[in-house]
Amino acid sequence: MSEAAFTFQTLNPDVILDALWDTGIRVESGLTALNSYENRVYQFSDDDKRRYVAKFYRPQRWNAEQINEEHQFALDLLADEVPVAAPLILNEKTLQMHSGFFFAVFPSLGGRQYETDNEDQMEWVGRFLGRIHQTGRKALFEHRPTMGLDEYIHEPRQVLEQSNLVPAKLKASLLQAVDKLGITLQQRWHNAWQPLRLHGDCHPGNILWRDGPLFVDLDDARNGPAVQDLWMLINGDRQEQRIQWDILLEAYSEFSDFDINELSLIEPLRAMRMVYYLAWVVRRWQDPAFPRAFPWMTDEDFWRRQISLFTEQEKLLQEPPLQLTPQF
Repeated sequence: MSEAAFTFQTLNPDVILDALWDTGIRVESGLTALNSYENRVYQFSDDDKRRYVAKFYRPQRWNAEQINEEHQFALDLLADEVPVAAPLILNEKTLQMHSGFFFAVFPSLGGRQYETDNEDQMEWVGRFLGRIHQTGRKALFEHRPTMGLDEYIHEPRQVLEQSNLVPAKLKASLLQAVDKLGITLQQRWHNAWQPLRLHGDCHPGNILWRDGPLFVDLDDARNGPAVQDLWMLINGDRQEQRIQWDILLEAYSEFSDFDINELSLIEPLRAMRMVYYLAWVVRRWQDPAFPRAFPWMTDEDFWRRQISLFTEQEKLLQEPPLQLTPQF
């Protein structure tokens, strides 16, 4: 596929409107672009004033089987009465294609921002994560990946090594920091956990509040340890984290068992996300949206900070894992 298609340069309004027309939806309003770097997402209304969201998937990322697995997981969750944004079935399928682009249409579901410091909301989220994982344990993804060091450390390291975006005089230091982090991760990352289908990117921005939580954006769904869907909701100092973990896990445990040994994966998962995220931006740099959104990536000071962050995270990996109250 051409570089133009990869960077969405051929996805113009006419293509979008024609794609939606093919599904039987008649767009009456304009197309409002929503915040999404990986994909292209648009909100609109049809001629009956119903509001929708159309998501056009980035070419060359997921194949049809992998996207269909994401959709099936969302439909499974919906069938189990979990509040999640699931694609609509149009023309007897959820995954559509037009002009080389995979896309799906969702109902437009508004909501307030999830409040990270609201203990009642955290308790609700914990219960529903337990229910998400209850569904996630019924079967594994066959086509989507399972979390591991190859995808999150080794492959990103190659991306950083080959990138011209990393200043030449800092590249050796950056790679050395990544390598040191990788060596410690090899020692700390273990496979003594039962994989399940995960949301995969369950940070506060992917939870809306509508008289309860609404989980959105399963684009990063994959197999992995349960703690992956929990740790990004925790913040603050050690004492604050313990309180939040107690709240989250007590609620979670109403619907799913949690293996306390997975707490030892929190800092490894954080380290993996740091390296993966940096390489993700580098991979997408030819998409014009990325230089506009991440202008600091061209500054040497940014890369010096990354080296420092990786060095600090490597030290954190060597500290004892978080300990919770005796009930867990």
